[in-house]
Amino acid sequence: MAKQAGMGEVHAQVVVKGPKGAQRMRLLVDTGSTFTWIRASRLRDLGIRPLETYAFDTVQGQDVTRPVGEGRVEYQGDTRTTVVVFARPGDGQVLGLHALEGLALEVDPIHRRLRKGRRLRA
Repeated sequence: MAKQAGMGEVHAQVVVKGPKGAQRMRLLVDTGSTFTWIRASRLRDLGIRPLETYAFDTVQGQDVTRPVGEGRVEYQGDTRTTVVVFARPGDGQVLGLHALEGLALEVDPIHRRLRKGRRLRA
């Protein structure tokens, strides 16, 4: 379940799965991030491998490149494949929009939590 944190923040308890296992993680929900960012070492421990490298514009206005791969993210019993970014130390660990949409989740801005989307966009 997503949990309230600092002002305006929502965190979610998810399970990230790869070929070598699964890890429970608490990630900041970030609808401004296209993909889910997780420490590279954690992704490698799960057996997730980089597939290619993408360029990103960060919220701090920096241009960075990071490897990306595919992992599975579970939230409250629902699991979907999503793109994961191999984050470096100092990068945030966030649950991004691609994973949220894949799981049909939306942020409830009043209660600052995740909920199943009432309707999906066609």
